[in-house]
Amino acid sequence: MEEGLRERKKRETRQRIADIAMGLFMIKGFDNVTVAEIARTADVSVNTVFNYFGTKEDLFADRQDVAIDLAPQVLREREPGESVVEAFRRDFFDALDTRHWRYGLNQGADVFDRIVSEAPSLVAKLREMQEKREDALTRALADELGSEADDLTPRLVATHILSTTRILTQSAVRRQGAGEQWESVEPDLKVQAAKAFDLLESGIGDLLAGEGPSQQHDPEGEDDEAEGDDHQD
Repeated sequence: MEEGLRERKKRETRQRIADIAMGLFMIKGFDNVTVAEIARTADVSVNTVFNYFGTKEDLFADRQDVAIDLAPQVLREREPGESVVEAFRRDFFDALDTRHWRYGLNQGADVFDRIVSEAPSLVAKLREMQEKREDALTRALADELGSEADDLTPRLVATHILSTTRILTQSAVRRQGAGEQWESVEPDLKVQAAKAFDLLESGIGDLLAGEGPSQQHDPEGEDDEAEGDDHQD
């Protein structure tokens, strides 16, 4: 009981520091907030902050360990007979319907995106997290497939799936950041997501099959055609 109480207090302290830090970042911007200011506001020492978080960027990405494990978790918990793509399709649409943070579709995601875009160190941090997520899903897929070390299949699958969900989220968040309301973003996102997962499910081998390249717009050609019409007149 005593050990459990200590652990709970540690979790609560960590969460309180992270929440206070995020509040300050939202108000002032990431680069304009110091760790000392966060510590003062949270009524703890700077050393205490660094006991819980290695860097200021870790304060911003306080759920990074959970976020990195989310993709392997979707793989592990897929339903009987469910393909990898079907599992991620179901999980993405569930997050979309519930506005859950795991795909960045929660309320305030546009504010989060703005803070990141204004701080180069956060852009690098999010890129690092994306790479770790891809690595984690690659390892999980390799384990389930029993892949050899030189088999690129797990990496290709992980990259396709996570790139797809990231691009879908980025599109929605940027539209909200431009002032569009979620009520108009959501239905279009669902259509785009369905198309994206259909592509993942069926592949792109037949895309544009049998179709020639689209005709280039040729103003000079139009002029020639117009001149021909004039001569006929």
